[in-house]
This record gives sequence, C-alpha cells and structure tokens, in this order.
Amino acid sequence: MPEELNQPQNQWDPDKLIQGHYQGVWRYLRAIGCPIHLADDLAQETFMAVLKRPFQHNSEYSTAAYLRRVAFHLLLEYKRKFGNVGLTDQAELLDRYWTRWAGADASGDRIIDVLKDCFKRLSARAQKSLRMRFEDQATREQIASELQITENGVKNLQQRAKAQLRQCLEEKLGTPDQ
Repeated sequence: MPEELNQPQNQWDPDKLIQGHYQGVWRYLRAIGCPIHLADDLAQETFMAVLKRPFQHNSEYSTAAYLRRVAFHLLLEYKRKFGNVGLTDQAELLDRYWTRWAGADASGDRIIDVLKDCFKRLSARAQKSLRMRFEDQATREQIASELQITENGVKNLQQRAKAQLRQCLEEKLGTPDQ
C-alpha cells in the first residue's frame, strides 16, 4: 500500500497523490465520454476538491474509487451548468464497468492493455473505422467513402466492432455484476 495512504490527511504529500492517481482519473473521465479538454480540467478540479477536504482513505482501491466519484459528480455538475458535453448515454453503466475492471489499479493501465489486445483482434477494416471515428472525428460519410461502403454499412460495422470489444473485455475482465 502506498505510504501516503497510511498517513493522516494533513501529512499527505499532494504531489504523490496526484502522481499516483491523476492518469486513472483522467482515463476514467474519458471512458465515460468526457471530451479531452474537459477531462484535463475536471481531473485537476478533482484533486483540488479532494485536497481541500479531508476524507477517509483505507486503501488504494478506496482512494481511487473516491477520486472517481468526485470526478463523476464534477462532470455531472458541469453538464448541468453548460448543457451536453458529449457524455455518453451509458455513462453510469460505463462507470460500473470501470469501477469493476480497474479495482485497485489507480492508473487504469490494466484496462488499457486489455483493450489494446481486444482491439488488435478486430478486422483491419473495423479498426480503421473506429480509429477514423474516435481519433479523427470523421463523419460516417467520410468513413464510408474511405472504406468504400455505405453509411449504413459503417454503422453496422462499428456496432459489431464495439460489441466484439465489449465481449472481449467482459471475457478478460468480467462484467460489473460479477
């Protein structure tokens, strides 16, 4: 267990807390649909909020879970104030998955490694389609043109690819209900 988790709140080293958990909070925010620029801001705000107010931290897992909860509520607060921020309709389901899969892994490295492995199992065409959509923000029309298929074909290809990814992740990491 990290040394700072055994210390009272007022003896915490904020740099160690941030260094140990920032990446995991940021990845969590991105996983539930938070845009990159907002994930940067909300991850920082999460640590500012947590460091202002003491909380009971019994383990790495409980600290990571608490940080995710604070980040989630900050995101919901932002969404209420400023409208739709691109948060996925399934944010609460993704939250349960992330919490189950991350466990005590504050960084989310295990999830990323498994996701990369699952992504490699997709067809080259499905990989290209998802990369164009999520990395390049390409429209369905642009992807269809590049892959020489219809826009409906792109939709079907991406739905199948996402279902394959979900199934692979569940096989390797379990479901939130397990």
